[in-house]
Amino acid sequence: MQEDRDLFDLGLQADLVMMQQSLLTRRRLLRLGLVGITTFLAGCAPIASSLATPTAAPSATTAPTTAPASAAATVAPTTAPAMAATATTAPTNAAIAECVDAIPPETAGPFPGNGSQGANLNILSRSGVARSDIRSSLGTGNTAAGVPLRLELKLVRAGGDCAPLPGYAIYVWHCDAPGRYSMYSPGVEGEDYLRGVQAASADGTVVFQTIFPGCYAGRWPHIHFEIYPSLEQATSARNVVHTSQLALPEDICRQVYADTQYGNSLRNLGQLSLERDGIFRDGWETQMATVTGTINDGLVARLTIGVPGV
Repeated sequence: MQEDRDLFDLGLQADLVMMQQSLLTRRRLLRLGLVGITTFLAGCAPIASSLATPTAAPSATTAPTTAPASAAATVAPTTAPAMAATATTAPTNAAIAECVDAIPPETAGPFPGNGSQGANLNILSRSGVARSDIRSSLGTGNTAAGVPLRLELKLVRAGGDCAPLPGYAIYVWHCDAPGRYSMYSPGVEGEDYLRGVQAASADGTVVFQTIFPGCYAGRWPHIHFEIYPSLEQATSARNVVHTSQLALPEDICRQVYADTQYGNSLRNLGQLSLERDGIFRDGWETQMATVTGTINDGLVARLTIGVPGV
């Protein structure tokens, strides 16, 4: 009869559920007929659902059909050279992305000229101090003699993304060829050359035209700098964000100091080492500038400065 055929042909789910029942239960259900079994199965829907999971198994077994996607990754090298080519043709972007550790804080030294020693010793308050060429004095117009040096500094946020710091200002100062500091040393108290401030460009860069500093007794050749939140706030030491110094490499220093206008610089350098310097002896890796070029064609000193806490 049709009902008998339906009773024994309720599908795989029904068969699986019935197999989970005891022999006595199966016999009782068979006596209830088609209606009784159907009612029982409806009440066992959760069980049926869990037992039906094997029907999803084919999806798992067919999952390897997505594996060729990873296989496609194995042929991806055909596109990799394009990426490599992009990297090699974009040195400018690579330079902008350069990431460095924070440069350590250092003393401003005894000759800062930033107002910390009185208003009369504050070049930051003088008209014209925001300048790229710092070789001449603002007041007298006298120019410091020495081997020309282009100083390129890049300000970035230390650690993290090392993002550039556009708009931040940097004040730099250093001694002249004989090792004297303008505004302080005997003979140049009335000068204010080799001092200046600038705001960083969109990529965090500032460029100064100066001279290669001399080497005086007791200190490795160096350049001082202070960083300010903006050019408008670079008016006195009260607004300083960070103070440090950069070092210059020995081989270039020796070449420069062979020039007689550098006085005793070569002899002074011979009595020094970075390991014994009062500032750099605890480490100078983040403070050592890279110097390229020649004395005849021009020297360029570069340093990326990781500024902490900004």
